[in-house]
Amino acid sequence: MYLELFRLKELPFRLSPDPQFLYLSKQHARAKAYMESTIWFTDGFVVITGEIGSGKTTLIESFLRELPSDVVVAQINQTQVSAIDFLQAVLVQFGFSPFRMKKAELIATLNNFLIEQYAAGRKVLLIVDEAQNLSLRVLEEIRLLSGVETTKDKVLRIILAGQPELNEKLDAPELVQLAQRIRLRFHLGTLSPAEMRAYIQHRLEVAGAGDRQIFAEETYPEIFRYTGGVPRLINTLCDTAMMAAFAADRDYVTLDDVRSAIAELQWVEYSARTQQHMQRQIRLENARRAGEAGGVLHSAAEENAKDAVLARILVATDGRTIQELPLRIGRIIVGRTPDNDLQIDSRFVSRHHCQIVTTQNACVIEDLNSTNGIYVKARRVRRHYLNDGDVVLIGKHELIYVDERLPRVRTDFGDTLPTVQPAETDEPN
Repeated sequence: MYLELFRLKELPFRLSPDPQFLYLSKQHARAKAYMESTIWFTDGFVVITGEIGSGKTTLIESFLRELPSDVVVAQINQTQVSAIDFLQAVLVQFGFSPFRMKKAELIATLNNFLIEQYAAGRKVLLIVDEAQNLSLRVLEEIRLLSGVETTKDKVLRIILAGQPELNEKLDAPELVQLAQRIRLRFHLGTLSPAEMRAYIQHRLEVAGAGDRQIFAEETYPEIFRYTGGVPRLINTLCDTAMMAAFAADRDYVTLDDVRSAIAELQWVEYSARTQQHMQRQIRLENARRAGEAGGVLHSAAEENAKDAVLARILVATDGRTIQELPLRIGRIIVGRTPDNDLQIDSRFVSRHHCQIVTTQNACVIEDLNSTNGIYVKARRVRRHYLNDGDVVLIGKHELIYVDERLPRVRTDFGDTLPTVQPAETDEPN
């Protein structure tokens, strides 16, 4: 490579997120300060957004290197997962082996861990990168986790980092409760021409160039024209330009080297590239509206199907409805404590009383070995396929099932137990 020719110790423009090379522009410094605020405040919940290649991941890595020893961190980078997969991934980061746990066990284990860490004087931080890929279901799980608290403080700090689409998701009507818990939001823009010049010089200096000017002055406007001040694009173009200079056996980069690199990369100016991207997005949106997107939109259609409301649960007591919960594909847990998807604060309801599993074609309610059980038509049941209008008795409360799909008739397949009168024990498990 060109290290010897340019008298450098390291490659200055690698694409991997190396905190050693982090250049703190004013906006990057501000974003990092927002991340650090999650440690100062017990209700720390910060969202950092930025375009692809804006330096979010490098910023996170730098922040992690400087954390004090009393902070316990879970860092999640794989975000195209289900709610259960996400909870399992968080617990793995905390040292657990949760792969045989059901959702109720995952939630209970995680909540107990958070409380234990708080009692031991440690802070717990959850960092999710590429958070724009999280489904609404997983974002709702994050909201529930953010609400775990002692009598005085929240016990989980959260940082979500992602592309600008993350803000659009967080502003969705379904996530209004999550959006209200976010303490700070910050968007990382691109570097200005002056910042880009300082960024290039900083990386060269860290790599061993000292105060030597490796890039000719006239190269900077051309680099900015084709990168738009996006750090990742700057790295790619500068590295390729240095390779062009190396091929010419020259220890400095000229404007011709930069232009040669641009031709090799087959780049157009950044403004034209941005315009092309916007036009492509418009075409996709028009195709979606016209139903002509075909296979390109197949995965998006599947995701929309997962987020579609298929049924609802109405919670009633004393003849009046007090709660309503939409049911989407997936699993929800019903119980007395705040860690449940549906909380019913009653001494007749167990901590994790029952679960409701929703698929595209059916909903099933299942008892989780609760003290007082669940009842359908005066019969205690262990597992029951729900039909539109079914009323499930849980302690002093009724769960009324409303199916948003076409009416269907489904039998219990013998999974109901013999009739048992409700035993309203006030010693829930």
